[in-house]
Amino acid sequence: MNDTVSFGYEDVAPDEKTRRVGEVFSNVAARYDLMNDAMSGGLHRVWKDVFVRRVKPRAGEHILDMAGGTGDIAFRMAPSGAAITVADINPEMLEVGMERAAKRGFDGMVWTEANAEELQFPDRFFDAYTIAFGIRNVTDIPRALREAHRVLKRGGRFYVLEFSTTQWPGFAEIYDSYSHKLVPKLGKLLANDADSYRYLIESIRRFPDMPTFEAMIADAGFVRTKVEPMLGGLVAIHSGWKI
Repeated sequence: MNDTVSFGYEDVAPDEKTRRVGEVFSNVAARYDLMNDAMSGGLHRVWKDVFVRRVKPRAGEHILDMAGGTGDIAFRMAPSGAAITVADINPEMLEVGMERAAKRGFDGMVWTEANAEELQFPDRFFDAYTIAFGIRNVTDIPRALREAHRVLKRGGRFYVLEFSTTQWPGFAEIYDSYSHKLVPKLGKLLANDADSYRYLIESIRRFPDMPTFEAMIADAGFVRTKVEPMLGGLVAIHSGWKI
């Protein structure tokens, strides 16, 4: 692992990134939907619906939803009848998710605190692994990808939903201006927290582009890797299979 990793536009020690990312999500946990609405103009709800349709959860499957603390993806998969484990490194995010699950009547999920880089689950345990808007906040992304591969069964499916870099001429500049100038101001106005929102936008800019991240997934051992860009790549669904 490198001596430094990115925390937004800063380069910091790995332990420092883990600590500071934890602080960000502790700060935004209670306002998670607000955060995603600010960063996506509300479109994150549509993207998550598309994402779950690609995963195709089925009754009887065991699915790990990593970095899924508030339950957004798990709640969309629950009607399939799959057995869903929601894992998150941040206990405040999990607390929000469990409260939301209780209100919505989802009582069959497993909620557990877990680090994507060092999962406590056995080898070849899950049929599918999902992570939505979480992989870019992991300190050691290659290690997390290898862990995802390890805990999947042979034939298991790996799906990532993450912000990327749009290739549409003109739109990239518009979104760049909106995200850098307006989103932190919205964070300050709506949640009295400009810094957390600023980091989340900067973290998108530092995340690998689509071909680079697809290669990282392949390097972790996955085959039949695929990228499905949305809005020209502003957001992308990455997938792969374990054989």
